Amino acid sequence: MKHVIPLILALGLSNMSCGKSKKEEPVNKEQENQEMNQSEATEQDEPKVEVAVITTEYGDMVVEFFEESAPKHVESFKLHANNGYYDGTIFHRVIPGFMIQGGDPNTKGDNKASYGTGGHAAKFYGIGNEDEPTSWNLPAEFNDINHVRGILSMARSNSPNSGGSQFFICAGPAPHLNGGYTVFGQVVQGDQVIEQIVNLPRDARDNPNRRVTMKVRLEKRSK
Repeated sequence: MKHVIPLILALGLSNMSCGKSKKEEPVNKEQENQEMNQSEATEQDEPKVEVAVITTEYGDMVVEFFEESAPKHVESFKLHANNGYYDGTIFHRVIPGFMIQGGDPNTKGDNKASYGTGGHAAKFYGIGNEDEPTSWNLPAEFNDINHVRGILSMARSNSPNSGGSQFFICAGPAPHLNGGYTVFGQVVQGDQVIEQIVNLPRDARDNPNRRVTMKVRLEKRSK
């Protein structure tokens, strides 16, 4: 027993020591605030990119621009988006596996015969009569970006410098357009929206049997 008692006492002292709660470290409010401020500053410092959000009844398509490859086309599109030019227009031409086309102000009306014949650049770029905005066109900015699914490109007539406000979004690869039409953006979100619109029932002129109106706005998003 002489040897057992010291051992029991030692164990008791050990358990008493373990049972004591540790003294909590004081909260350093200054350090906590600094960390929060640094976190907020990091979020604010994240690079932002201006995108276009094309809203339809089927959802949103988010477009990022190729500013360096087609600066005039991007500028004109953004100006039209900001002044509401595109709001209420429709995707008036759809071809499965190829593209959906829109941006013609004539499509705000009911005269389908005029669809695809209207639209102009948002400012004067040296083509057309400066005193007549409806005559303003965009100079070609052909580049080496290929026409693949999701690409945003400018519609035009036979003249290379005839782009106005009408644009199309590729629903499939279109290599025959490469180098001959100005690519100025790409859909990065909303591929399923392209798919739904391009497969709508259509008439002999490729006009969808139902109106698919759009609203276009610009917003800043993190890269």
